[in-house]
Amino acid sequence: MSVAETVVRGACHHDCPDTCAWEVTVRDGVAVHLRGDPAHPFTDGQLCPKVNPFLERVYHPDRLLRPLRRTGPKGAGRFSPIDWDVAIAEIADRIGSAVARHGGETVLPYSSDGTQGLVQRGVLADRFFAVLGATRLNRHFCGVTAWHGAADVLGLPLGADPVEITNACTIVLWGTNTLLTNRHMWPFIETARSNGAMVIVVDPVGTMTAQRADWHVQPRPGTDVALVLGLIGVLDRDELIDEARLGASTDDWPELRSEARALGLDEAAAVTGLAATDITRLAHRIAHEQPAVLRALIGMEHREHGRDIHRAVAALAAVAGVGYMRSTQVFFDTALADLAPPSGPQRVVNASALGEVLADVSLDPPVTVLVNYGCNPAVVAPDQNRVIAGLERDDLFTVVIEQFMTDTARYADIVLPATTAIEHLDLMNAWGHLYVSLNLPAIDPVGECLANSEIFRRLACSLELDGPGLADSDEQVARDLLASGHPWLEGITYERLEREGWARLAVPEGWSALNSREVPLSTQQKPDAPAGEHGASRNADQTGVSGDIGEVGDVSPDATLGAAAPFLQLGPLQLGALRYQPATESPGGDAALARRFPLSLMSPKQHQRFLNSFYGGFAHHLPNPPRPRLEISPGDAEARGIAEGDRVRVFNDRGELFVEATITDCLQEGLVTVPFGWWAGDAAGRTVNVLTNAARGGPDPNVGTAAFFDTLVEVKLAPNGTIAADTLAEAEAASEPSQTASGSPS
Repeated sequence: MSVAETVVRGACHHDCPDTCAWEVTVRDGVAVHLRGDPAHPFTDGQLCPKVNPFLERVYHPDRLLRPLRRTGPKGAGRFSPIDWDVAIAEIADRIGSAVARHGGETVLPYSSDGTQGLVQRGVLADRFFAVLGATRLNRHFCGVTAWHGAADVLGLPLGADPVEITNACTIVLWGTNTLLTNRHMWPFIETARSNGAMVIVVDPVGTMTAQRADWHVQPRPGTDVALVLGLIGVLDRDELIDEARLGASTDDWPELRSEARALGLDEAAAVTGLAATDITRLAHRIAHEQPAVLRALIGMEHREHGRDIHRAVAALAAVAGVGYMRSTQVFFDTALADLAPPSGPQRVVNASALGEVLADVSLDPPVTVLVNYGCNPAVVAPDQNRVIAGLERDDLFTVVIEQFMTDTARYADIVLPATTAIEHLDLMNAWGHLYVSLNLPAIDPVGECLANSEIFRRLACSLELDGPGLADSDEQVARDLLASGHPWLEGITYERLEREGWARLAVPEGWSALNSREVPLSTQQKPDAPAGEHGASRNADQTGVSGDIGEVGDVSPDATLGAAAPFLQLGPLQLGALRYQPATESPGGDAALARRFPLSLMSPKQHQRFLNSFYGGFAHHLPNPPRPRLEISPGDAEARGIAEGDRVRVFNDRGELFVEATITDCLQEGLVTVPFGWWAGDAAGRTVNVLTNAARGGPDPNVGTAAFFDTLVEVKLAPNGTIAADTLAEAEAASEPSQTASGSPS
């Protein structure tokens, strides 16, 4: 007998700019096939190597299916199953007791983009913790520093529709490994190239994207501001700037020009390590071969002066009169609005400061309850030793909502099993295109798993909390987000998305923030509250400010409200003085530190089959051999007596890491890399974040991204530097743990 099949539309939840639309084929209640939606203009029927085997994750034998209570030491990963009613009651009792003793701020919610869906990522959770009066988390792992840097020029950092890159003659991919992290953008770039465009990559690392480019411009790490000033200096010297246009559309151009002239081309070349002729060539290419587009995503922001770097690239686009493309998230943040937003002046902490917050004995009130969801901080947070020491605290009650026994879940007191994307409803925005999608549940939850939203509804009920929207259904939340009345949502209803799966925001074709200085607002949105990156739809958690005009660079101080309807007039583009400053933890910064640790460390995403830490524990998703490696230039390896495959010790004052070495010509001397996202796999293990810099640039440490890439290390041969065969075998076996640990939604 044939069994009827149904096809359910949805969209990928990963923290990825592509937000692919997908179709799930279901037979007799079981998902049997997953494919990209062939009708979606950006997805074009193709999923990525990470997501193609996603159904294996859904039905993986080590999937967490019941609530668990810890029975062994923290970190040992020993648990026993309990019922949901018991788990919810125990968590509510512990939270209630802690709040009664210390106040609401003793509770720290900790989450990130394990799911980007607006419903499951946090609307109900944000409401819950706001009513509780909990400490508020600025989820600043990525996005916000880039947001502020672009906003310093644009006012509200809206770019342009990425698909319009097909019209370009010159494409500059600045600090973005597009082929790896934004792969569905590449066909549009290839279309432009087939029409004669030149693809230029600016990146200190010879990434797979750089290797496919027509020209790789490889500056020293963190010297992007000097490169921009050099380019502007060439444009100025060779009279390639439209002074009349700048006078009409920008403020403070003379100040920026003065800084470019003061640095000079020769000094820009000396700082960046590039030939002056190459800087000149790049400036002339941008000026003469137009339309030109500068595309910058978030990689550059992971530095002490990341905000200045993003400001510099946006300023270059303004000066040169070329296109500027960045995250499209702000389009969605502007259009989508939570009708029951959280409020209250809670204490704010930065996600990158988890280690110092958990270790701070003077914190008043102390953090005694940690609720973690959509994130694996034991792997992804900087300052890993202090993070793990904090998670080991006996007086910290930790709840982890997860799909698998991650490195973080091993330290939990209670683990709650979470649904995957094909088991719950969600509304999906994107930060790499302009399509909003409705993700419908294709199957019933596996085992006893619950959606994040349902868990917070149950906790709110158990704690007898009273607040707006705490009992809203997932569908109601999605409907409310779409009901903001914003012009960019015109014609996009829940019913349409339920029927069609996705729709493009009604942003006019060709709209660009460089040229369109009037931004519509929603009828539900306060005209004085444009939010930061991941903000309006994510409750401004990325800026850590109220969003009032002029605060912390949220919008230009010249921005004014439209006289009639809800429009934001952004005013002239802001240029002004811009100077290159070496980071404190860099070869040009603290000289004494650089003598002890002479190598710069970057921790990029390097593998096609796992993202952040989401698949870092799945053997199928790992490269061969299945373990992270240090990449080092031939010159630096030779100077240290390191050969291919040698076991090396990578260390600084924060910690140490033992890995194998790979010698590559893709890196310049003085720079090494260790990939991000790998799991340690056991309580004693460490990953690259045992070394990385948790410092945040800017005046407010609670606002901004950690300077992951401004990290200095030394590398030496480890004792018995060549890895023995039995050690290799052990590493291979450990790559798929007996599967108490297999994956993470972060």
